Amino acid sequence: MKEYILSLDQGTTNSRAILFDFNGNIKAAAQFEYARYYPYAGWVEQEPIEILDSQYRAMTSVIAQSGISAKRIAAIGISNQRETAVVWDKSTGKPIYRAIVWQCRRTAELCERLISDGISDYVMEKTGLLIDAYFSATKIKWILDHVPGSQSRAKSGELLFGTIDSWLIYNLTGGMHLTDYTNAARTMLFDINALEWDETLSRTLKIPLCMLPQVKPSCYRYGTVQRGIRGLEELAGIPIAGVAGDQHAALFGQACFEAGQAKNTYGTGCFLMMNTGERSIRSKSKLLTTIAWGLREGKAEYALEGSAFNTGSVIQWLRDELKMISTADEINALADKVPNTGGVYLVPAFTGLGAPYWDMYARGTMVGLTRGTTREHLARAVLEGIALQVTDLIRAMENDTGITLTELRVDGGASASDILMQMQADFLGTRIHRSCNAETTAMGAAYFAGLTMGIFRNQQDLIKNWKSDRAFECRMDPFTRDRKYEQWRRAVERSRDWEIH
Repeated sequence: MKEYILSLDQGTTNSRAILFDFNGNIKAAAQFEYARYYPYAGWVEQEPIEILDSQYRAMTSVIAQSGISAKRIAAIGISNQRETAVVWDKSTGKPIYRAIVWQCRRTAELCERLISDGISDYVMEKTGLLIDAYFSATKIKWILDHVPGSQSRAKSGELLFGTIDSWLIYNLTGGMHLTDYTNAARTMLFDINALEWDETLSRTLKIPLCMLPQVKPSCYRYGTVQRGIRGLEELAGIPIAGVAGDQHAALFGQACFEAGQAKNTYGTGCFLMMNTGERSIRSKSKLLTTIAWGLREGKAEYALEGSAFNTGSVIQWLRDELKMISTADEINALADKVPNTGGVYLVPAFTGLGAPYWDMYARGTMVGLTRGTTREHLARAVLEGIALQVTDLIRAMENDTGITLTELRVDGGASASDILMQMQADFLGTRIHRSCNAETTAMGAAYFAGLTMGIFRNQQDLIKNWKSDRAFECRMDPFTRDRKYEQWRRAVERSRDWEIH
């Protein structure tokens, strides 16, 4: 009897596997970290084989932990870090270069040239995106331009490109080259209204269409796990039936099915997304128009999204580089020892600023330091910097939609911090609902797979699974809130256009 869905949540810092029952309860979970490489300032890379190995280990571990037979698993769902680009040899399956991570800024100058060429409006019209090093297209072009012979090999059909979902599907199924609408929408090559690769952008960037995967809805049978994968033998034959980029899966997992509902995920970065239904709204505030998901072929629903590139990664920076804390949780105890930041503001633009600024040359900045500044003040400034970046995004989203947000659903690792969530409610002046299940990204992927397999009849079956763990109400008076935000914007301006270019 089939009773479970295995969800793969492949993230920027680790690969996870979570086994859900059909009521959304977690039976077992496992995760493994893998390395990131920083060969030059602003460059971020990963080894695709290490990503694959860590995901396989998580899958093996979660089955062993659960003690259940794989015969009871109905399907596999995949959610993944988006925009990260892998190019591999079609015949050998081996990458020709490391994966270039979504955080990497190496193609900033190329993006500037594309903007100077006057194609920004076309890119926005077709893809819903601004031209930025964040997205996959310029990463693909960089690989083809810098790995000898790869341009001609790509033209002749010898090379394949994929975001991480495609890389996992290809290896798990033994060669299926597919992606879903949500991941395709993040490449800067996909027409989000026509739901097809854009030939003009492909030609402009010299990225052959033949190296791009077929694009399918989030609910689709992408193939089955092949036989012969070491450690995964008992999973052979299980269908991969749901795929979505991590933030889209989280929006679905948070049951934000109605236009105007929004969620924010506190992970390596912060990703705010609002469902706009069947309308693709063009942003006036430099937010992104993207595909929320597709439940059947030829039809998509849309969302507005804003991204802050460095949020949870700043806590890791305190731990790993500054050695100021030994575990991520320690930041909360430190921050709680002081009533404020002592006037300190930290703008964590380590890899530039995302929405609504889109400054590829901004860099991390700390202002307001005095001789009395303590590590407790710095810890609190880090948490405030996360919450204030999200406030930037919410204000831009309200401006675009004309909707004043009355509640925000939150998830992700840092959402477990009560002090951070209270800061967020204070700076937004609205209610924050933290989901009972922090694993909404993985749950969203499981829901897509479950809908494909007929385990769930429709979205109404899923709404009953969503529950709030705790609501945080605003305690800050409007004058203080506006003053803090004004100071934050001043700090942001001091971080902008810092790197010489």
